[in-house]
Amino acid sequence: MNVTLLAQGSVLDAIGSVLKKIDDFVWGVPLIVLILAAGLFLTIRLGFLQIRHLPKALKFMVKNEKGGDGEVSSFGALCTAMSATIGTGNIVGVATALVTGGPGALFWMWIAALFGMATKYSEGLLAVKYRVVDENGHALGGPFYYIERGMGKRWKWLAKIFAFFGMCVGLFGIGTFTQVNGVADAVRNFFDPDSTWTVTLFGMEYSWTVVIAGLILTLCVALVVIGGIKRIASVSQIVVPFMAIIYVLFCLTVMVCNIEAVPGALKTIFESAFGLRAVAGGALGSIMVAMQMGIARGIFSNEAGLGSAPIAAAAAKTKEPVRQGLVTMTGTFIDTIIICTLTGLTIVLTGAYSTGLEGVSVTTKAFQDGLPFAPGIASFILMVCLVFFAFTTILGWDYYSERCLEYLSGGKKKLVLGFRWLYILCVFIGPYMTISAVWTIADIFNGLMALPNLIAIFALNGVVVAETKKYFDRRRKDSPLQ
Repeated sequence: MNVTLLAQGSVLDAIGSVLKKIDDFVWGVPLIVLILAAGLFLTIRLGFLQIRHLPKALKFMVKNEKGGDGEVSSFGALCTAMSATIGTGNIVGVATALVTGGPGALFWMWIAALFGMATKYSEGLLAVKYRVVDENGHALGGPFYYIERGMGKRWKWLAKIFAFFGMCVGLFGIGTFTQVNGVADAVRNFFDPDSTWTVTLFGMEYSWTVVIAGLILTLCVALVVIGGIKRIASVSQIVVPFMAIIYVLFCLTVMVCNIEAVPGALKTIFESAFGLRAVAGGALGSIMVAMQMGIARGIFSNEAGLGSAPIAAAAAKTKEPVRQGLVTMTGTFIDTIIICTLTGLTIVLTGAYSTGLEGVSVTTKAFQDGLPFAPGIASFILMVCLVFFAFTTILGWDYYSERCLEYLSGGKKKLVLGFRWLYILCVFIGPYMTISAVWTIADIFNGLMALPNLIAIFALNGVVVAETKKYFDRRRKDSPLQ
């Protein structure tokens, strides 16, 4: 028995080593530079639009446009997109980044988000400009459409590559494994932290809480996903805003209760970001690790540059691509600048990142130490937030994955229905994936998905700038006070 377990362990270690090498190649310096370059380039070309017009974007976010083609309101499209972004990346992903890359990783998340807002704006604009709306008002859009219709049909192969990797991200990365793995881990930490009640599955021991949580989550996902896109949207628009507000309030409570530690936490973040806390001779390496982890986890969380949000943005009832672009970029602001920052500060000021814990256990420790409640109550609060965040992310990425498959298959409904069951199967096996392998697989597919989209963003940047100029010139002419 012990020999078998050792053999299985060595196989898992070998797989993990291979995945790590692939991840290091995909998320190496070239892709990090490309993502930052895209955001910086667009930021300069658009005149720091994400800063100058952020108040207007936040106003448009809650003020729906009258008229226009599409299926859902601008706010509804944003909620659908945010259902896929606000998830374990905000709770587990931030913790993973801080443990591996140090507190400085949070700084690089901010940088990625600042430039990412310009990228996200461009994605939302292009999604609406190049979308296809049929006679029934059914809107289809996203990178595969603005690649094909914006760059030309000779680039359709690139659109198909994006759609393939987008489907894989949902099936094997952000959409399934990472979410359900985070949920199962959080439930185990609360109900069975010492893994007292275990069962042997697939040659490994798991807590019964992991098995039960996985089954319940799989059932809930199946009930919604099989109902189709409308049921996904209706559930997300209720759960996402409510749970985001609840989570932010509890993070702010940690800030207030430990207000004296906040300045020190900020100092630690900046010193770590620039290698000032690294061991002798390791400053550059420390900076690179913090940068890699911060940008990778930031992109994982807010998805700027991946091309996922424009799939939802294309469904918005609007006639103004620029307006929807502004609404779309608020998703990055809320996701990273607000929610990830609060998570990161909570972890740094409580010192939870340096306790030797992993994954959701880090954020749980921060809540237990930072909130003025009993540890059990703090753990329960975080567990509930994580469960609902992950649940809506699973639903949102099923929507994205199906849209990608629709494009690849030409809209074959039987194939899409079969895919839904495969998606549910991936949710089912998610709890039994190791934490490091799960996040590594997600990182790999994220990077591969980003490449075709970034190529399109660079190629169509002139369209983004021209549309933006025309829109704001028209607004100034029609209403100088606006």
